[in-house]
Amino acid sequence: MTTTASTPVATLPATSLRLLCTAGFVSNFDRFCIAPMLVLIGTRLGTPLHTVVLAASGYYLAYGLMQPVWGVAGDRWGRVWVMRVSLTGAAPAALASALAPDAPVLIGARALAGAFFAASIAASLTYVGDTVPAAIRQRPLSELMTAFALGTAVATLVAGALAHYLTWRLVFALPGVLAACLAVALRRLPEPRRARSGSLPAPFRVVLSSRWQWYVMAVAMLEGAVLLGFLTYLAPALEAHGVPTTLAGAVAALYGAGSMAAAQVVKRLVGRWSPAGLIVAGGVQMAVAYLLAGCSQSTGALVVAAPLLGGGWSFMHSTIQSWATVLSPTARATGVAMFGVALYAGSALAGALAAATAQAHHYRPLFWLAALLTVPLTVAAAVGRARWR
Repeated sequence: MTTTASTPVATLPATSLRLLCTAGFVSNFDRFCIAPMLVLIGTRLGTPLHTVVLAASGYYLAYGLMQPVWGVAGDRWGRVWVMRVSLTGAAPAALASALAPDAPVLIGARALAGAFFAASIAASLTYVGDTVPAAIRQRPLSELMTAFALGTAVATLVAGALAHYLTWRLVFALPGVLAACLAVALRRLPEPRRARSGSLPAPFRVVLSSRWQWYVMAVAMLEGAVLLGFLTYLAPALEAHGVPTTLAGAVAALYGAGSMAAAQVVKRLVGRWSPAGLIVAGGVQMAVAYLLAGCSQSTGALVVAAPLLGGGWSFMHSTIQSWATVLSPTARATGVAMFGVALYAGSALAGALAAATAQAHHYRPLFWLAALLTVPLTVAAAVGRARWR
């Protein structure tokens, strides 16, 4: 099969960017909406909490495992094709979650939803990598990060309220309906030119033969552990101090607000600051946030720490993510997907290792460990980005 080099254009049309942002928003909403509803769902279904948690765990596992599958499919059949197919499958899976009569059906439906929604974010990032030159790529990537953060924040804030005052089934149905609409709307999104592989294993050979790809995946794994893994414990730390669940969720949602605000700043700084400088700025915010959270798990302290972590995510992660889109241009979707696998693996590993300490409500050492790990993460990311050419 012949190959055609990817040829980025100067700008990404506003309509295309809005479609990509919406796809990422819906995906993140569906991914994060279950956490505030776990206790309520267990009560309504008459199921123990540890059983209902499997619906969330199964979703995250399927989401991570499907990243390379969708990546290879995107390199072979196209980015838009992958998004439309995945959203077409995500719609009935989400609706099945809303109609689940018991815990086993809910667990299976959520795992299926995770497998299908797994494509949207990586495919949208890859699409930007295909269509926008590297010099200005971080600007539309920041827009995407804003949409992703908005999906997280809205899910955290809205899901619990809808579930409490109306029904948890509506929360799962909403992304299902939106996914069906998006699958149709994405027909207007032109398929970008890309390097096409001749066999299914070919993109993996390209990606895994790059030493820089391995380096960035290692950075992503550490980043996933430091930020996503330990971030999970902000709300539980508040609840352990007697803060109501609703308020604790609202404080944790400030992470999304901080990420959205910082993303607007990052867009203005791209081209003025070096990528390494942006990474260092993000690392400093993250370290300060975790130091503050380690010193005090009060509401006031975490109200400051949560948006700082969001800011650190926008400064650091958007820069590293932009870097990941240029490492393997002939297998870009697979490269971005493997980056995602490393990120989520780091998050899951940190969450699992910290679970026993969190169960004992010893959150101070967890946050101080996160602050300590931020130092090698920032150094590795900034030095590597500065040396990469």
